[in-house]
Amino acid sequence: MSARLSDYDYVLPRELIAQRPLERRQDSRMMVLHRAEQNIEHRQFGDLKPFLEPGDLLVLNDTRVLAARRFSDNGAVEFLFLERVGPTRWKCMVTPGRKMRIGATATIGNVSLRVEEITAEGERIVALEKDVDVYAGGSMPLPPYVNRFSDNTDAARYQTVFAREPGAVAAPTAGLHFTSDVLSEIPHAFVTLHVGPGTFLPVRSENIAEHRMHAERFSISPEAADKINDAQRIVAVGTTAMRVLETAMRKIKPESRQIESQSGETDLFIYPPFTFRIVDALLTNFHLPRSTLLMLVSAFAGREFILRAYEEAVRERYRFFSYGDCMLIL
Repeated sequence: MSARLSDYDYVLPRELIAQRPLERRQDSRMMVLHRAEQNIEHRQFGDLKPFLEPGDLLVLNDTRVLAARRFSDNGAVEFLFLERVGPTRWKCMVTPGRKMRIGATATIGNVSLRVEEITAEGERIVALEKDVDVYAGGSMPLPPYVNRFSDNTDAARYQTVFAREPGAVAAPTAGLHFTSDVLSEIPHAFVTLHVGPGTFLPVRSENIAEHRMHAERFSISPEAADKINDAQRIVAVGTTAMRVLETAMRKIKPESRQIESQSGETDLFIYPPFTFRIVDALLTNFHLPRSTLLMLVSAFAGREFILRAYEEAVRERYRFFSYGDCMLIL
């Protein structure tokens, strides 16, 4: 198992990065990885149900993406509002940072703000002149590799059909393939993890063990905990659901598989080698080179197998990243 950042790289033609969603959510392709046999199938997302077994439970993340992207009234600065830290104070990411040093001001919707602090991670703490709804008039915070502004389509499609707990600044993208009809046919439970700014941040250390994840808020309801504990096999829908489940398992005795309802924060970084204690299968999208998410799936399926699958996905012209196709790892 490698801890070198350079060992989690691959070559991706830019034209394979999906810029828009398919017309129908359920029409994505699905690459199926069989870990035991080390073989690969090419299927459609609509083929998911036959791969499930009696007693399986899908666990999905029901976080709701906030319309957190705003622009200054003159269009010169982009703000991504992350978290309220006071009655009129907010933590946010800004682009370009050079325009918003400590003491710098801007206006959004005719409301002025001032930069009071810059965090160690480069985020800004800004003070608004009055308490306003910063999400009113905001747009979906599409990831940087989507080279366009968000529009009305994204307001619906960069959101899962089951999103209900507002708090994320990025979508749990494995869930984007599901329709209400598909989900109604499969036993499932919801957990919540509010995807934070760490999803946008690169790993900078060549030794990946030195990387530190941003903490993200999560919760597991009593109803979800009961369903999870009664299941024969757990299928995590997305890396966020996986991180919630494996975080919960690390709070109980190693010999137990019975999780408890809870809420808190997790900064769990999953990379090889990692002992998975509850997740048996994973549905996930294709992830960026050198990303923590690529390291997570490498821990689950094996780095060599994952990189071989990604090479095949490139050859077969799969669509990559948030609006792209998916992978089922069994």
